[in-house]
Amino acid sequence: MWHWLSAPEYQAARFAVTHLIALTYLIGFICFLRQFRGLLGEDGLTPVVRFVQRVPFRRAPSVFHFRSSDRWLAGVAWTGIAASALAQFADFAPVWGWMLVWALLWVLYSSIVNVGQVWYGFGWESLLLEAGFLVIFLGPAHIAPPAPVLWLLCWLLFRVEFGAGLIKLRGDSCWRDLTALHYHHETQPMPGPLSRSFHWLPRPLHKVEVLANHGTQLVVPFLLFAPQPVATVAAAIIVVTQVWLMLSGNFAWLNFLTITLAFAAVGGPPAALPDPPGWFAVLVLAVTALFVVLAYWPVRNMLGRGQVMNRSFNRLHLGNTYGAFGSITRVRYEVVVQGADEPGGPWREYEFKGKPGDPARRPPQIAPYHLRLDWLMWFVAINPSYGRTWLPRFLRALLRNEPPVLALLRHNPFPDAPPKWVKADLYRYRFTTRRDRRATGDHWSRTRSSDLVPPLSLDDL
Repeated sequence: MWHWLSAPEYQAARFAVTHLIALTYLIGFICFLRQFRGLLGEDGLTPVVRFVQRVPFRRAPSVFHFRSSDRWLAGVAWTGIAASALAQFADFAPVWGWMLVWALLWVLYSSIVNVGQVWYGFGWESLLLEAGFLVIFLGPAHIAPPAPVLWLLCWLLFRVEFGAGLIKLRGDSCWRDLTALHYHHETQPMPGPLSRSFHWLPRPLHKVEVLANHGTQLVVPFLLFAPQPVATVAAAIIVVTQVWLMLSGNFAWLNFLTITLAFAAVGGPPAALPDPPGWFAVLVLAVTALFVVLAYWPVRNMLGRGQVMNRSFNRLHLGNTYGAFGSITRVRYEVVVQGADEPGGPWREYEFKGKPGDPARRPPQIAPYHLRLDWLMWFVAINPSYGRTWLPRFLRALLRNEPPVLALLRHNPFPDAPPKWVKADLYRYRFTTRRDRRATGDHWSRTRSSDLVPPLSLDDL
């Protein structure tokens, strides 16, 4: 009866999508486990316990409205890690068991995102939630994959790519005159080990890169819905482009998850599988109808003149709009945080795990892991208002040597006793030229630009 709903030629595609999304969930829960105490814990920069006191459940649905102690947050993280591992073997479960495991993952991670405040306000969080929700209805390996869910995954990938392409053309002239990569590799939020090499590629090649990016994001997504093998070729082009982006910088799991979605368009020889059970097929059709309705908001956003990036139109983070780097910063500034025992110094510098600091340090490979404090520091350097809810608390934590916050850093220059004074300065950072690199061994050159936060003591705060 439900044979028309089945797509057995996408059995391998389902295997790749589901296992890679389970891996992405695992990374997300590990990130939360390792960072929540300093960011969202009881002694963190923006405690969940305070957030749930002022924001009702209906505005931010989350299991943390029932309890928000550090032990409960850790329990949710470990449960998510266990469920992510279990999802790798959910193919052997009955259909209802499959749905239960994946629904648990979605509920737990959406609970984190909904109380994550500024630390979880990025597009890849909603992207993981929307993709993870659809996988609930993709079904285990012993039934044929339902075609409508595969179409919805391709529709999700279309919004990611086409939305990003549109916002680039609309948002900044450097994308239109093909000069964006003259700056982007140097000024992106968190450069990687190869970013400096990408930055010093010949400028004509940078223009070719931008032009190829426009083609991949504005033309290729339409081919995802074409007959095979055109759809598979389109998916391959997207995968190659995303690998290039992964090599050029650290963008959390955005590129990894985009590659994952591309597999949904890759066809193969049909497998001999039974059709989905009737009750499951009805659920698939209901979810498909839901997403048809939800499509109104992202389509209106993409077609409208006032397009926005990375917006969730509902509390469930379904049917979102996506986009990245609608504007490019031309100059890189970094926040350099220092402490001293006297207001006049000598000043000793705090080192972050991922963001540029010591000019001699090679930018590390972080992605698909995500360092949330480091990423937000990039925004503070652009506009200090991004730190208004947490930067004073961060400086106070340094003046008290608070372990949960210090654990977010790579190096604390005051291991025995906290400093009496802290300050934050803005520095202009540039990638060293090949000649300077050979002469100094440094990856960056930097010059002090201005004060961001003048010297402060605990009494001042």
